[in-house]
Amino acid sequence: MITHSDKIYVFLSTLFAVFLVMANLVYQKFVSLPFPFLLSFELSVGAIIYPITYLITDLITEFYGRERARFCVKNALIMNVIIAFAIIGMDHLQATSWSSVNNDIFHKVFGQFNIAFVGSIIACYVSQLIDISLYLWIRTLTGEKWLWIRNNVSIAVSLFVDTLIVNCFLNFYNILPTDQIGKIIFNSYLFKLIFTLCNTPVFYMAVKMIRWVLERSTHPVGVDTQESMQIGTSKVVN
Repeated sequence: MITHSDKIYVFLSTLFAVFLVMANLVYQKFVSLPFPFLLSFELSVGAIIYPITYLITDLITEFYGRERARFCVKNALIMNVIIAFAIIGMDHLQATSWSSVNNDIFHKVFGQFNIAFVGSIIACYVSQLIDISLYLWIRTLTGEKWLWIRNNVSIAVSLFVDTLIVNCFLNFYNILPTDQIGKIIFNSYLFKLIFTLCNTPVFYMAVKMIRWVLERSTHPVGVDTQESMQIGTSKVVN
């Protein structure tokens, strides 16, 4: 029988994979994003939604522990590999004479996805493992208190690692211009950091909502490691 815990885990894992694939597909478009009382951020549209993946990872780590969080990351990366090979195959197919998207347009939009996905896989895998480990390490120090600290600190560090790796990788393959790489890294990371801090209330709401559902479930929580929290006995404490 599928429990409420299983359903939540599957939903979060699927959402993680969707956001990760989406970010990789749309990364080539760069926009200037105005922010109230601050500078305008020039960054990839993929970077706008990408920080959400770390929020999801932290939710999984909080309720299901290290092993299931790592499985979620690996599963999403495998999906990226499958999609990358599918796009490479599609790129080699010849468009019809009446196709509104010809070979050149398709290649311009998706032709470099295979390079981007390699950089993304390296950056995502390394940074997500750092996020999971750092999150759990902070929780061993604070117990169930200071939820916002372990969430924000772990994401802030891992996002910096991710931003640095993926942008340097794309610059190495001349996808991103060298004279803009510093600005891109700065804008991308600063936006992700502010976005993460602003999403702290969302993280708290998600934790409380998931706990509320699991506490009212007649089935036990699907926790498979000692690092995962005990639902019903722990509370979110500021």
